Amino acid sequence: MANPADESSLAARGPSAAGPDHWSALSRFTSARIALGRTGGSWRTQTMLDFRLAHARARDAVCKSFDADSVETQLRRAGCETVRLATAAETQAVFLKRPDLGRTLSEGARDYLEQHVAAWQGRDLAVIVSDGLSAQAAEKQAAPTLASLLPTLARAGWTICPIFIIPFARVKLQDELGALLQVRHTLALLGERPGLGSPDSLGAYLTYAPGAEKTDADRNCVSNIRPLGLAPDEAGLKIAQLLVQSAAERISGIGLKKEVTSLPKRFE
Repeated sequence: MANPADESSLAARGPSAAGPDHWSALSRFTSARIALGRTGGSWRTQTMLDFRLAHARARDAVCKSFDADSVETQLRRAGCETVRLATAAETQAVFLKRPDLGRTLSEGARDYLEQHVAAWQGRDLAVIVSDGLSAQAAEKQAAPTLASLLPTLARAGWTICPIFIIPFARVKLQDELGALLQVRHTLALLGERPGLGSPDSLGAYLTYAPGAEKTDADRNCVSNIRPLGLAPDEAGLKIAQLLVQSAAERISGIGLKKEVTSLPKRFE
């Protein structure tokens, strides 16, 4: 049986009583949905509206067309050589429905690379930039991440292919491209699947000795690259650390277990 004192207390507050959660102070430490408050037993109207807005932004991030021209302009202003290629996914609709087509180059792209393999083969790194599942992530975060990463690797003596801008790409694409060019490492910068509150998050996936036999277990990932997550300049340094460690140990993925805490002396 319910306690009459409890019932009278609830009645006094009324069904529309609203207010912040008693531990709302913790929300200043995170953008996660915590301490949202309530109205009776339900979410507040503002909380519901914020949730629907975040959901709409996540959907928009997936559906937004990739502005490859903007990314190319940013990279060229930073002094990077760029090359535009394509995957077997000819449209965004096909890319979303057929993930497998985003994992392979188009025939034209494959022919182009085969024609230029003599100039680029054997280099230390090939970088792919793609929209993946969030075009705005690539448009906003790829250039500043590379602006931090590439000079660091150049000081370490790495040789780097032109930056390959490839719309509608999946992570696995780096294996085909890397194998064609016979590079030591590949790095794919792609927009991550948007979360509710992180529609602009970039992921970086690196692979040592890329090839068709490689799986996700053979890669290392640096994720949540965005101003409210891992800042692009910090991400660039982190990726550089992982690449140098990977080259030294000749492995990537789950076998690369050592925690990297600082740059090698030659980076400083």
